[in-house]
Amino acid sequence: MALVMSFSATGLDVSEPLRFVGLANFRRLLSDPMALQVMTTTVLYLIGVVPPIVLGSLGLAVLVNRSLPGMHLLRGAFYTPVLVSIVVAAIAFRWLYAENGLINGWLLALFGDSFTPIGFLTSPLLALPAVMLVTLWKGLGYYMVIFLAGLQGIPKELYEAAELDGSEGWRQHLDITLPLLRPYITLVAVVSSIAATKVFEEVFLMTQGGPADSTRTIVYYVYDQAFAELEISYACTLGLALFLMVMLLTLIRLAFSSDRSLI
Repeated sequence: MALVMSFSATGLDVSEPLRFVGLANFRRLLSDPMALQVMTTTVLYLIGVVPPIVLGSLGLAVLVNRSLPGMHLLRGAFYTPVLVSIVVAAIAFRWLYAENGLINGWLLALFGDSFTPIGFLTSPLLALPAVMLVTLWKGLGYYMVIFLAGLQGIPKELYEAAELDGSEGWRQHLDITLPLLRPYITLVAVVSSIAATKVFEEVFLMTQGGPADSTRTIVYYVYDQAFAELEISYACTLGLALFLMVMLLTLIRLAFSSDRSLI
């Protein structure tokens, strides 16, 4: 139905029949400067979130993949943010980022009265990285579990044989861990890319797309057009563009993954 509506025009009265307008909504999409801006912001969000998630969750998985006392508690601690509601997380980080919040309080105690509070969510340069940090905090534990499953599937005999050949420490991870985890790395990279492309809750709860539209992503723009501007047909067109982006990421995932059992 959304596909049909993207080729139509809708009025405020939903009982009215759809009026076919051809490619008018798509021409509007191509000429809409805000559409280009939200696409760029979404790509920046993807670039800023995916590499840290892949490297960070892999590092955490290597850290907790050991038989040491208290390791189960450490795994649970890293996974806890996944269980926290995104609403709670967004409100908590909004308080942390406030000019009279905890982070600015620490910086004030460190630098003294000469310190000027930082507007993490009111600065166009800092707002997007600040929202990205919430996504990272929420996602690292989830993807850590995926990598942990992959690590525990690697036979220990391979590491023992590598040690006999003179490979020790991080060298073993370069020779054994990374090659064998390639399907998992691809999976995490593409799944986290899709999640970053569809980010909405963090933006809606923390910045409402501001300041100066610096955190307005494509999903938030779809929401804004549909429910604030009541441009339902154009919102469906934006949604179709988002669908094509997600489908492209999925095709990349299929093309570069050699382990079809993970699909």
